[in-house]
Amino acid sequence: MKVFFFLFFVVTLSAQTKGVIKDSITGQPIPYVSVWVENETIGTTAEFNGEFVINTNDKNKNLVFSVLGYERKICKVSDAQTVLLNPTALELGEVMIYNKKEKKQVEIGKTSGFIQEAFDNGPRMDAKFFPYDQNYKKTQWISKVTIFTDSKIEDSTIKLHLYEVDENGFPGEELLQKDFIITLKKGIFKHNIDVSKFNLTFPKKGLFVAFEKLIIEKNKVERVITDPNFKTTKIKITYSPLVLYNAVEKDYLFSYSGGKWIKKTKEELNEFSTNRNVYEPNITLILTN
Repeated sequence: MKVFFFLFFVVTLSAQTKGVIKDSITGQPIPYVSVWVENETIGTTAEFNGEFVINTNDKNKNLVFSVLGYERKICKVSDAQTVLLNPTALELGEVMIYNKKEKKQVEIGKTSGFIQEAFDNGPRMDAKFFPYDQNYKKTQWISKVTIFTDSKIEDSTIKLHLYEVDENGFPGEELLQKDFIITLKKGIFKHNIDVSKFNLTFPKKGLFVAFEKLIIEKNKVERVITDPNFKTTKIKITYSPLVLYNAVEKDYLFSYSGGKWIKKTKEELNEFSTNRNVYEPNITLILTN
């Protein structure tokens, strides 16, 4: 398997804002909250203790806070020293008992290309769309999600998201009710993530799947870079793991940045390239009956 690497993520250490995110009822810190400067490409992830550091100190800008199980919140940078999130009320539906045979399975979302590329997009999320097919009635249960990653460290972590399709064709409501954090091996691996315990059926409008990089100390990778001309060194910071992508013939890609989903055309994604393919995460789904 041939893999290319493109590193775009740059970390600055100036103009930072620090804060902590807590449950508005219990006062307990909330781990791994996504934090974005609204409508900008600057984002980060809160640590396990709820503390976060984001690269802006413009008091007039807004920060967007989102995590499963809590209401999304927007507040000014000047008010972000302590951020309280309200838990979402869970509506418990009717309990159903299903006879899942799990004798038949099918893997969907495979691409024909074998060359995979790893992009370090920082905190940005790219979603892969899986359209509905009538044949899925025979294998309607989502059993596993597979993903190719390259991790420079052992036990790096990443967050899985599964979205319904909203009325505009964008990623909408999440199918999971709580964050699903996955621990990954060091090296290049195809991971089979078991989601059968969530009893998810394939939505008839289709499904978006995305993996969120956690910008936390545990995932940090530091590398010393030496400039031979000026005899200087600097530390380059990236975060594991890298998700591997495939080039596919599509017109657009949905990306989450600045606190919202953006539909990017292949021309916008490849402005200076004659290759108008779209690069999407190498994700597949395994469905069962």
